[in-house]
Amino acid sequence: MLTAEDRAIIKATVPLLESGGEALTTHFYNMMLSEYPEVRPLFNQAHQASGDQPRALANGVLMYARHIDRLEQLGGLVGQIVNKHVALQILPEHYPIVGACLLRAIEEVLGREIATPQVLKAWGAAYQQLADILIGAEEGLYQQKEQAKGGWRGARAFTLVERVEESAEIVSFYFAPVDGQPVLVAEPGQYIGLQLLIDGVEQRRNYSLSSLGDGRLYRISVKREADGKVSNYLHDQFKVGDRINLFPPAGDFTLAASDKPLVLISGGVGITPTLAMLDKALESGRQIHFIHCARNGGVHAFREHVDALAARHPQLKRFYCYDVDDGVSLPGDALGPLSQDQLDRWLPAERDLDAYFLGPKGFMAAVKRHLKALRVPEGQSRHEFFGPAAALE
Repeated sequence: MLTAEDRAIIKATVPLLESGGEALTTHFYNMMLSEYPEVRPLFNQAHQASGDQPRALANGVLMYARHIDRLEQLGGLVGQIVNKHVALQILPEHYPIVGACLLRAIEEVLGREIATPQVLKAWGAAYQQLADILIGAEEGLYQQKEQAKGGWRGARAFTLVERVEESAEIVSFYFAPVDGQPVLVAEPGQYIGLQLLIDGVEQRRNYSLSSLGDGRLYRISVKREADGKVSNYLHDQFKVGDRINLFPPAGDFTLAASDKPLVLISGGVGITPTLAMLDKALESGRQIHFIHCARNGGVHAFREHVDALAARHPQLKRFYCYDVDDGVSLPGDALGPLSQDQLDRWLPAERDLDAYFLGPKGFMAAVKRHLKALRVPEGQSRHEFFGPAAALE
């Protein structure tokens, strides 16, 4: 249990975390992944190499230290972490490994003059408090998914029953359960965890579900990444009839019930969760503006699908923006990066709306600035990262 002295020590370390948190978490990951191979499948090595994962953890540790007296001020951060953990099947036995490595990293990076026994005791108690919170919340979510209709706990065997080329770099994969039983219907915007072996090495990844669940199948739509071990394997080697383990759907970036106009803004493969949101929203009859940006028409996935929906549903308006014209664009499509002026023309006149946006970090940072400048209420403007979370500043 954290004492008053422990809390004071944690708060006193905030300046150190602000200046050196990323060095600490980089050392932590290097140590843990080299000494505990059993946890390697839980981490995307590309995010390690880019520094995104250490940066995200450093920010999370800093936020925790800043709000150690009032953890409720962390807002949705805890929910995001819990859902990511559940999608990857983080279990209670993983937490002592993380805790031991974190304390060692604090001591080795900060040095014993700063990382005194009192500091290590305080951070040990703070980590255990956080671990207990996460373990409890995750267990509640595991039980909820296990007990729901079509739900399960842990890995469940699925078969690839169909694959569809959606664009020059995106392929959709349709999975059906091997046992032939119903599957948990996901909320629009959620993702699912994959567990597979590549060259004898276990890999786990989360991918957004790109269609509204029907209780029978799941669909993900995967972009080929240049250095993506899993995406390239799925594109090049994973064939119809192959089996894979899936973990139950998770994620709290979901479409909230509302009668306000809905704006879905995506860049690149960020379109995937917005497709499920679009299908769900069309059932309500609310006004929808669907805005998608791509490098060019050749990599634009699902254009025909969205166009067909717009032809059947008058409340749906769709707009497209391409960085360059490769001869696929049509009259009405915009060229160049999505500007504030262009977004202003495409948004509903009434700015009391709900906006959801996803895509590359730079794209989302620009969209966030544009929406704020165009008077869309910040509390009604939501986004999510496909990989480790980062600040959109």
